[in-house]
Amino acid sequence: MNLFTLLDQQTVIPNLEVKNKKQVINTMIDLLGNKIDTESLKVVRKGVFERESVMSTGVGKGFAIPHCKTTAVDENYAVFAKLSKPLDFDSIDGEPVQVIFLLVGPDIRQSHHIKLLSRISRLMNSTSFMDKIMSSETIDSILEAFKDEEEKYFVQ
Repeated sequence: MNLFTLLDQQTVIPNLEVKNKKQVINTMIDLLGNKIDTESLKVVRKGVFERESVMSTGVGKGFAIPHCKTTAVDENYAVFAKLSKPLDFDSIDGEPVQVIFLLVGPDIRQSHHIKLLSRISRLMNSTSFMDKIMSSETIDSILEAFKDEEEKYFVQ
């Protein structure tokens, strides 16, 4: 599964304005409301915040990957946001975050979830990809950046 197939016009935010970490995570989870029923969305929200309370998913270099595995979903869901300005995320390097990729997956597919997290991390560590993302101002240009980068690295 490619990351860009998890993203669409409703799950990419090119210039999100938020005040804090809680607000950005809630905003991103809310975007899954047209894909996940209300009760499952509550479970997802609880799972993401529980995971975040264990250790910040601010992985450094201005990037965060809030995520969870849950029995409330049967497939993977994602939301991508580029913040209008950097935000404190309690990142491991102490730096603010400006790029966030939320991933939610089924509890029964742990290895697949780990592979997706690894793929996200690899993309975000690509300087050329991050340059494209940071210069992207539209949903379409962000989706195209994901597609191009994944085809370059992951398509056989």
